[in-house]
Formats: sequence, structure tokens, C-alpha cells
Amino acid sequence: MLWNLPFITVVVLTLIGLVTVLLKKNIIKILLGINILNSAANLFLITLGYREGGVAPIFTLAPSELMVLPTPQALVLTSIVIGVATSALVLSFAIVLQKKYGTVDIDKIRRLQG
Repeated sequence: MLWNLPFITVVVLTLIGLVTVLLKKNIIKILLGINILNSAANLFLITLGYREGGVAPIFTLAPSELMVLPTPQALVLTSIVIGVATSALVLSFAIVLQKKYGTVDIDKIRRLQG
């Protein structure tokens, strides 16, 4: 049962992120939901690359059967960098919207625009 815990965590994080993105109207809260979804995807990739009793493939002379796959780790590092850049971009949009309309609520901005 403990082996399934990361996958259960991925499902819970995905559900929390989807509910947040679909039901919230505040741009900052939507961004938090997207970041939770990003974390769920990263955890899923790392969980798929896990190998019981595996060792890191860096500076080791272990047989290749005992090494964990480095590809999911590289994908997650790339995903983290892209997630940080996306978050910074959305936060800058939120700042511009706050200055222009005085709110970050999507419904209020749509009504103000006409």
C-alpha cells in the first residue's frame, strides 16, 4: 500500500489543482492551481523514474540495473524552470490588470471591459 502513496498523492494534487483552476475567479488563485498541477506532473514523472534500491547515475561504478533513470529527473528540472517563468509572466499580467482595472477578479474585469 505504501508503494502506491506517490500515485495517490499525484491524483489528489491533480484534483485540487483542477478544482482551483476551474472554480476560482481570482487570477492569483488560478495561478496557484496551475502551480499545483505542475507539481503533480513533476511528482508523477519522478515516481515513474523511481527504482527500488537504485543509485544515482552520477560518479558511480554500479551496474546499470541498479541505477535510476536520469531522464525523468532532467525533464522535471526543465519543467520547474518553465513553471517559474510562466508564474512570473502571469504574476506580471496580474499586476498590470490590478493597476488598470483595480481588481484581479476575472468576472469584474469582463464586466468593466464591456
